[in-house]
Amino acid sequence: MRLVRLIGPELRALLDESPADLLELLDDIHPEDIADVLNEVDHDLAVRVLRTLPTEYSAQVFERMEDGARGELAHVMGIDRAAELAVQMDTDDLTDFVADLPPELSLPLIRKLEELDAEVATDVRGLRQWPETSAGGLMTTDFVAVPPQISFQQAIEMIRQQAADAETLDTIYVVDEGERARGFLRIRDVLLAEPRMLVEDVMRGNLISVPPEMDQEEVARTLGKYDMNTLPVIDDQGQLLGVITADDILDVIAEEQSEDVHKMGAIDPLSETYFDTSIGTFIRKRAPWLLVLFVGGFFTATAMRRFDYVLASVAQLSFYLPMLISAGGNSGSQSSTLIIRGLAVGDIQIRDWLRVLSRELLQGLVLGGLLGLVGALRVFVGGESQAFALLVALTLVCIVVMGCVVGAMMPILLSRVGLDPATSSTPFIATLVDVLGILIYLALASWLLQAALGVATG
Repeated sequence: MRLVRLIGPELRALLDESPADLLELLDDIHPEDIADVLNEVDHDLAVRVLRTLPTEYSAQVFERMEDGARGELAHVMGIDRAAELAVQMDTDDLTDFVADLPPELSLPLIRKLEELDAEVATDVRGLRQWPETSAGGLMTTDFVAVPPQISFQQAIEMIRQQAADAETLDTIYVVDEGERARGFLRIRDVLLAEPRMLVEDVMRGNLISVPPEMDQEEVARTLGKYDMNTLPVIDDQGQLLGVITADDILDVIAEEQSEDVHKMGAIDPLSETYFDTSIGTFIRKRAPWLLVLFVGGFFTATAMRRFDYVLASVAQLSFYLPMLISAGGNSGSQSSTLIIRGLAVGDIQIRDWLRVLSRELLQGLVLGGLLGLVGALRVFVGGESQAFALLVALTLVCIVVMGCVVGAMMPILLSRVGLDPATSSTPFIATLVDVLGILIYLALASWLLQAALGVATG
């Protein structure tokens, strides 16, 4: 926003008075920063800037703008200019751009792309067959490939011819006549090889790849695991369909983290920023989950009503309810956070549920015992009886163990049935543990009360 305030007025003034000086202003500014400015100014000014700048620079700015803004600008500037900018975008970004447009814009845009560059239009059609969140939806066809039987002198010439359109030159892929992947070369391999040596004699064969159907989260884990900058996408026949670059994976990680954070707060994932999201959208995203959690709270009231005779007999019980159920909710939230993170990064598999259960049981006993000692001391110092202090201590041990187990098992259970484990996080764990904690507390109190009455009667 600060950049918008600094540059916005000057942009308008230069467009009105001296458009030729606009390039001088933008010479030292990254296209990403100009995109941020154009995202905030009115569409008419943004279109004037994109029409005034050289097409290559405008394309870099346009490619970095927000999805919604690009679609609106494409409508304002017209299909011809939008296609001139779009044809210079990376194929994966261009495919996403076309997919976000309504049919009345996307179809004419593709027809115009065919006129400008038929190969680009074909690539876009090929990429659109894959889901947006799959490896095929992330990949780009702008990569460099050479055959295995040529010399490095010939390979270098081929690389030069393809380099201008390639998204990355970090990895050179080796493919045969059927476009089947045979191996790859690092750029240092190309530079250090003797000109007469054959590519197949130097290429590396341990090619890590992913299928086009793989989910983007698994793609991100694979790229991170093998510390790669590019990840090839290869189909069942061994054909190299495209490559996924690290910058695309960074976008995936940011998107997945935002989605998980929203789900952990019991909110349907938002596609826009806080201030760009309408109040009505917030209501639609938040209200259903709040209603579910609110209805879940009915069980808390039901549980307390079930033991109303205990509460009536021992009024002090209600004083310590908040302290006890918060301990269960906190322990459950800790466990669920650890397990959700472990599942996300691949440290924990569904088949590890028994190991997780045993570890959480042990942790729950130790942590519950620690809190039980502190809680019993607090109750005893507060003037309550030893029996009441024992009740609080036992309740804390049971509640913390239960919180750890529920918090750990719920994400694994949801993963097992194909749901996102983030859905089981803090609000749901807290609601469930609250109900169970109250039942444990009042059931133990009822048992002790009946024991006491039995002793008194005896």
